[in-house]
Amino acid sequence: MQTYFFTGYPGFLASSLIKQLITDHQKEIKHVYLLVLPHLIDQAEEKITHFAKANNVSADLFTIVPGDITKPGLAIQEGMDLQLEKTVTHVFHLAAIYDLAVEKEAAYHVNVNGTKQVNDWVETLDQLDRYIYFSTAYVAGTREGRIYEDELIKGQSFKNHYEETKYHAEVLVDNLKEKIPITIIRPGVVKGDSKTGETIKFDGLYFMLNFFDRVGALPIIPYFGAGDMDGNFVPADYVLEATSYLAIAAVGNGKTYHLADPNPYTMKELSTMLSETYLNRKPNITLPVSLAKLSLSSSFARKWLQIEKEVLDYYIIDNSYDCSVTVADLDGSGIVCPDLKDTLEPMIAFYRKYKDDKTKHIHIV
Repeated sequence: MQTYFFTGYPGFLASSLIKQLITDHQKEIKHVYLLVLPHLIDQAEEKITHFAKANNVSADLFTIVPGDITKPGLAIQEGMDLQLEKTVTHVFHLAAIYDLAVEKEAAYHVNVNGTKQVNDWVETLDQLDRYIYFSTAYVAGTREGRIYEDELIKGQSFKNHYEETKYHAEVLVDNLKEKIPITIIRPGVVKGDSKTGETIKFDGLYFMLNFFDRVGALPIIPYFGAGDMDGNFVPADYVLEATSYLAIAAVGNGKTYHLADPNPYTMKELSTMLSETYLNRKPNITLPVSLAKLSLSSSFARKWLQIEKEVLDYYIIDNSYDCSVTVADLDGSGIVCPDLKDTLEPMIAFYRKYKDDKTKHIHIV
């Protein structure tokens, strides 16, 4: 029987992965412990109650553990810590600051220091079968060319503090591979569910939809730059299903996985498909990325367009993410990354329905 421990609850990623794991492995799961910041405990309890009813599972399957990944021992009370030490078999470390515009100090404190504290705590567990760390494909930073799953330390620089701190955190986890069983998950940019289009926030590929929504009535619709580099976008359900499988299967031990599109479209192709589907028009001019970034130096422009300036850095780095190990290890599982083109209709339908819901948009400053 398996006993899971999660960081990052009640966040969307942790909540969604728990649901996927229960769907896939319910008979093997004995208990699920959820590390929750003290000020989020009421929210976590409410979410567990709702989840248990909606998914026909007992709320007793879950235990909330008050704590904080940035503190030694995760600030877990001694009695509970001893219980976890003797029972936890799988640790899922998902807690992080996921924000391209995050300040360096905050990102370092949570993403790097927090991961160090989790690493130290994981090494105390007696029954550990797997430590699953949720990283990002963008630990590659500004590297260009083909990026492979077994590559990490390549002297790269970074486009923002999010990338840089996730890189340093992954280095800390990767250094433990010879001591404990580890699986590292590196997703690309995650979009909504491939079938329903559902997403919790309009970021990543949705910044492009925000842009088209604002400028759609204008006679000129621009591409950003040449757009000949690959777009690294994957639907949430593929990421969840692949993670659920690779985190538990024996084949995943000691591996790092790119959950990327094995057959990606270029950014220009994506712009064309989104514009045609959303506006029934193609972009008709090319706007240099340097000029677009200059325009987004204005807070007013960023807020009106609902685009973070940092997003444009991803239009000028020409790289692709090899996912051969992922595809090989998922072979026979029935889990494949769908063609992104086939996911656009539900994605855009969901966006149209909720585009005026401010809670689904990123706070732009």
